Amino acid sequence: MKDKSILITGGTGSLGKALTAHILKNHPEVKRLVIFSRDEQKQFEMEQEFPHKTYPQIRYFIGDVRDQERLERAFTDIDYVIHAAAMKHVHIAEYNPDECVKTNVGGAENVIKAALKTNVENVVALSTDKACAPINLYGATKLTSDKLFVAANNIKGKQNIKFSVVRYGNVMGSNGSVIPFFIKKKKQDGVLPITVESMTRFNITLQGGVDMVMHALKNAWGGEIFVPKIPSYKITDVAEAIGPNCEKPVIGIRPGEKIHEEMITSSDSFFTYDLGKYYAIIPQTPHWNVNEFTNFFNAVKVENGFSYNSLNNTEWESIDSLRNLIKLHVDPTFEV
Repeated sequence: MKDKSILITGGTGSLGKALTAHILKNHPEVKRLVIFSRDEQKQFEMEQEFPHKTYPQIRYFIGDVRDQERLERAFTDIDYVIHAAAMKHVHIAEYNPDECVKTNVGGAENVIKAALKTNVENVVALSTDKACAPINLYGATKLTSDKLFVAANNIKGKQNIKFSVVRYGNVMGSNGSVIPFFIKKKKQDGVLPITVESMTRFNITLQGGVDMVMHALKNAWGGEIFVPKIPSYKITDVAEAIGPNCEKPVIGIRPGEKIHEEMITSSDSFFTYDLGKYYAIIPQTPHWNVNEFTNFFNAVKVENGFSYNSLNNTEWESIDSLRNLIKLHVDPTFEV
């Protein structure tokens, strides 16, 4: 990171702020850290938390990933790009599909073109478990985005640039996620609505997401989709952990939702390797030697037909572990 300039698109979001805190604390030697986003109010608020006077490396840059010219201006003299900007709410994307496509697909194309034009060295794009075998528009746009970033390695020519992807499940405590929503509902009216009682989800902490991005920045060869080994939880256990005495009506599944999430399909298994802490889905036509890759990382090919979803996971959060994680990572004042 020494003397490197880093830009985070969607940098005012939950993960963007967590990445900012991590980089400033652990890599103060960075030359510049640019927060790129379109919401001036969020930038104003973030600047109070990370002021330029205290952190002279930091810059705040208003812009939209839909605007390639603005991205090119922002990417000038940038070494590493972390692409976190996206429309993320499933039901909002279902109702506003064209807007979701413009941001998640068009924005990905613009990031790739701007990075190639400005000689960025390394691009890590954030994905989601909903991009795996998608049934909703959000997932479909993120799968398209993943494919664009993987394929971008094929068009770089002699340019020294790597594009990779990190894919993970629900981030505990992130804006709009179920745990803060349940905590808010408990305080408001003591009613925690359950969509489907059998629903499961993957769970990762903000720090876990940060660690994945940093791993990809350091270790990607270009074209990998990194997937973490993380626990699952039952939605009913989350509700019980937060509000054991709350009403828990079953309201039915929302448009575009799955009952269980997936991160690696059986079709992906033919190109998936176990790296220890993470899995890596490598490109079907990599521009590097697969044997050299597996030897370097001591990677082990998964069995053909292997799949990784939140129902068949071998690691699970309990009600007690969820309560501890909520207190540690979401709300220090949390009490049952």
